[in-house]
This record gives sequence, C-alpha cells and structure tokens, in this order.
Amino acid sequence: MNAVNEAPRSRRGGRGARREIRTAIDTKMLPALERRLPLVEPMDAEQIARIDDASMAILEDVGVVFRDPQAIADWRAAGADIRDGDRVHLDRGLVRTLIATIPESFTYHARNPANNLPFGGDHSIFVPMTGAPYLRDLDDKRRGPTLEDLANFHKLAHMLPALHSSAHHIVEPMDHVVAHRHLRITYSSMKHSDKTFMGMTTSPRNAEDVMEMCAILFGADFMEDHPVVTGNCNGNSPLVWDEVMLGAMRAFCRRNQPVLCSPFVLGGANTPASTAAAVAQLNAEALSALAYTQVVRKGCPAIYGHYLSTVSMKSGAPMAGTPEISLMNFMIGQMARHYRIPWRTSNTLGGAKTFDAQAGYESASTMMAALMAGANYVWHSAGWNEAGMHCSMAKFVVDAEQCAMGYRMTEGIKWDDFDEALAAVRDIGPGGHYLGHPHTQAKFQDAFFMPELFDNNSIEQWMAEGSHEITERALQYTRNLLNNYEEPRLDAGIDEALRDYIARREREIPAVDALNDEY
Repeated sequence: MNAVNEAPRSRRGGRGARREIRTAIDTKMLPALERRLPLVEPMDAEQIARIDDASMAILEDVGVVFRDPQAIADWRAAGADIRDGDRVHLDRGLVRTLIATIPESFTYHARNPANNLPFGGDHSIFVPMTGAPYLRDLDDKRRGPTLEDLANFHKLAHMLPALHSSAHHIVEPMDHVVAHRHLRITYSSMKHSDKTFMGMTTSPRNAEDVMEMCAILFGADFMEDHPVVTGNCNGNSPLVWDEVMLGAMRAFCRRNQPVLCSPFVLGGANTPASTAAAVAQLNAEALSALAYTQVVRKGCPAIYGHYLSTVSMKSGAPMAGTPEISLMNFMIGQMARHYRIPWRTSNTLGGAKTFDAQAGYESASTMMAALMAGANYVWHSAGWNEAGMHCSMAKFVVDAEQCAMGYRMTEGIKWDDFDEALAAVRDIGPGGHYLGHPHTQAKFQDAFFMPELFDNNSIEQWMAEGSHEITERALQYTRNLLNNYEEPRLDAGIDEALRDYIARREREIPAVDALNDEY
C-alpha cells in the first residue's frame, strides 16, 4: 500500500524537479574546454620554417629595444649582443635555448579548488574583457564606470558558466584615483569570485602589490609551485618593450606566476601591410619577451600573447573581425605549437557602438577563428564593444552564452549514447515522433544546446510576450543574475589581512591620478 501511494508523489516530484531545472539559473563553471575538433592550420612545414627563420633574422639583425636598464643588464649577463645602449640582438640559438624551458602546460589554482583549470595543450579557457573606460549599464546608457560597476562585472564573471576566470579592470573604476585603483581592483577580483583572475601590471610597483595580495590570499610558498593569477605585458610594436611592462613582467616571473607576452598589433600601422610579414614581426616580438621571462626565472610559466587588429586604410581606425585577423590567429596558433608554448588570443572583439548586428557579426567571426586556431587563453571573451572603449552589460552575458555554444561545438561529437539513441529509431519507426520517447525525455536538457538569450519562438508568440529584442532580454537576464548572486565568502582572517594591506598601501601611495611608479 505504501509503495502504491508513493509512486504518484515520486512522479509529481520528478515533473516538478524537471521544471525547476529548466527555470533555474545554472552558475556552475564549465570545466576547462578540452578541444576535440581538428584545428585550422593553413601553413605547411616549409611555411612555418619560413616564418621562424624570418623572425629569428629580425631578432639577430634588426634587434629589439628593451627600454629598461635592468633588462639590459639581465640580457648582457645572459650573453646577448647589446648595441646602441638598449637594442638587444638575440642569437637564434640563445632564443631557442631559453624558450625551451617554458612549461608547455600547467594548472591554474583558484581560491575554490573546484575551479582549478588544466591549461595548455588541448585545453582552453574563456576570460572576460578588460580595460574599458566606459560601460553600457543596466539601462543601456554609456557612462563612466565606478567600483560598484566593476564589482557587478566580477559577480557576473563568477556566475556565468562558460567564463573560466574573472579579470581585473573589466571596466576602469573612475571614482578612485589612478594610483590606488590597482588595490581596489585586485580586492574586487578576489572578493566577488572564487575563480582564477588577472592581476594588474600597470606599473612594476602595482604588480608587486598584486603579488603581495596574492600571497595573502594563497600563501607565498604555495605560489612558488602553483600558478594562481595571470599578468599581461603589452609590447610597443614595432620591436620595443618598455620599462613599465618589463618591470611588471619581472614581478610576476619572480613569483613563478604566468604572464602574457603580448605584442600589440595594428596591422598596416605598426606592422607591415602584409598578413604573413606582420606575423613574422609579431612572432619576433613575442619570442624576445618569452625568452626574457626565462632570463628572469628559468622554468617560470609564460604565455605567447598578442592583440590583433588591422587598420582601416580609409581612417586609420582599428578594425575587428576582418579576414586577415582570422588568418593571423591560425598562423600564430601554428607558431606557438611549433615552439610548444601555450598561447593567448582575443575573442568577441568588435568596433560597433551599440549591441547591434555589427557587434554580433564581428564577435562571431573572431570567436570562430580563435576556437579553430586552438588558442589556450581566450581573453576578451565577454563585453567588448566600440574597439574596447566600453563594456556592455547586455553583450557581456550574450557573449558568455556564445562562448558556451562555442565550447559545446569544440568539444566535438559525443558518442556516449549512440547505441541507445539508435535503438529509438526501431522503437518509433516510420511516421512517428521522438518527443515522448524515454531517450528523448532523458536527454532533453543536453542533447542540443538551448540558448537562454536567443528567441526562437514564432513571431506571434514573440509579439504577445512584448516584442523584446536581444538587448532588452539580455539586460533583464543580467538583473536576474545579479539579484541571485551569492558571494563566495573570503576567509575572515584573509579578508581582514587584505583590507589592512590596502589601507596601508593607500596611506603610503600619494593619492594622485598617475601610475604608482615609486611607492
């Protein structure tokens, strides 16, 4: 009797549970993407060798300027040929010896160990955009950001499953002086998300502050053997690395923390107006910085980086989503794998001023190339618009869903239920449908990707529900996410130590709108 009475309740509970699953917001982070699709590799072995030879010739014959006395002293001690004071000429044998000690793969360790990430090889991670001086907010208004706005983006990065990392200054908190921002940005990254994150490299002293805050959070000894944060150092193309970036690079490398060595390419402006030649120059610039990381600390993790854009020959403005950028991504992926070094690219870039069709087309084109090129660190994966001048809250969540779609595609074909699904063909036979079949009922959630933010209803249903377009739907979804945010609490003692450190450093660093170069 009890068994008979229990059955209907179990079924009702099952239906209710399935309904809750369909309507609940899923914030569990996806594992690091393990790519199982063939890569796009347009160069043959001879062409890879040609790019490599051209890059090595640039390093030997033209040289790279390192505008930093410490770097020059380091290079001289390493046996490099220094000319004209700060121009470093690197023998290809020296370069190959140095970059051979860069780890091909490693594991990122997050505050929450469940969010640790294998990195390198066939593994990729998605990271939000950074550096926007403006945002488009929950009312889709373009304005200057505050620290609260930055916190909201860190919360979104924490909650969106396809984003594997938070970032640092997704938007610039304009309500804090420049000299103190790095402290507040780092604390916000640590407080509002327990995923891995990026660390500020806006000056050597700022980078050292980030390292000290990471040591409070993770432990200095732990950092010696565990990557916990990522820095980015941009080169000044053509062929220059400056004192600010090199000093920040040293701060990260000395603590054994990975840094992106990123030439900043504006194709046709600071590189030759040629796709292949631009890659040869970029490759030389990246190799020079990657080699320097190993001069600072042999065996420290480093990532082959770049920022790619082509320049409009009509206006001089940077462009995104162009065919040449995709081709360069494919080529750089091949070169990074040739050197057995993990590499970074940029994702969902665009020059559109609003979240419009241009933004979608540019972003989709860029993301497809990044995925098919096999990038490991897929940066600027959410929010980027207006050539990086603003981060859009609406685009942020839609980009993250696009990353989830790209993730599913790049995972490749799943064969785990092939025989079970094929058996359903015999059960249904000609003229039937599969909607009520047990296999369909069991797989309805994950058989096919179902976007939350795209509307696939009939036009009549869409109109009946208010004719909401993608921006409005995305902003409402963002409000729902933020309303449901639950903070992953820091340990009380660590939180107090971080706050004390920030308070002390804000007393020591003059409150000026300039970088902290001295304090």
